[in-house]
Amino acid sequence: MTVIDCNKLACPEPVLKTKAALDSIEEGVITVIVDNMAAKENVTRFAEGQGCTVSPKAAGEGWDLTIAKGYGCELPDTMPGSSPEARNLPTAILILSDKMGADDKLGDVLMRAFLSTLSKATMPPAKVLFMNSGVLLTAEGSEAIEDIEALAVLGVEVLSCGTCLDFFGKKDDLKVGAVTNMFDTVETLTEGYRVTTIR
Repeated sequence: MTVIDCNKLACPEPVLKTKAALDSIEEGVITVIVDNMAAKENVTRFAEGQGCTVSPKAAGEGWDLTIAKGYGCELPDTMPGSSPEARNLPTAILILSDKMGADDKLGDVLMRAFLSTLSKATMPPAKVLFMNSGVLLTAEGSEAIEDIEALAVLGVEVLSCGTCLDFFGKKDDLKVGAVTNMFDTVETLTEGYRVTTIR
């Protein structure tokens, strides 16, 4: 049985390590060791979302999460709140800020973690659209360029609002993806995509 020690690892590393271990087996059991409640809940939610069963056991100040994959474990045909048609649509992510949330310092950390993790998602989005100050993430000086380039390598269409780049004086500084316009953005948001907005 594979044992993965995720003690002292920051989010989202415990989930990413769990995903890698589960992806490497068709069927089997792994144990993930975590030392905080957030990691326990995140790993459990991820594994159960993949159709696995999770048995947590307190161990010292943390938990051992025994995760079984296969053995007849299957996702239900329908998940609450979404139709089969909606689940089959490609995803578009609209990013409206260079930070995630209200706190600037925390917002920087969260946005970097989000973009870094997005390329490792089980199903990456079809498109990522950057608008308002979100375009600063795709322009020269951004620390997120490598993370966004990793998405582009996967075939994700990376698009930045031309008006927004102009507004921030960054139109000639775009480093990844292409420039888009409001018409194309509206077409994406209204034409056959599941849209997630990040503010």
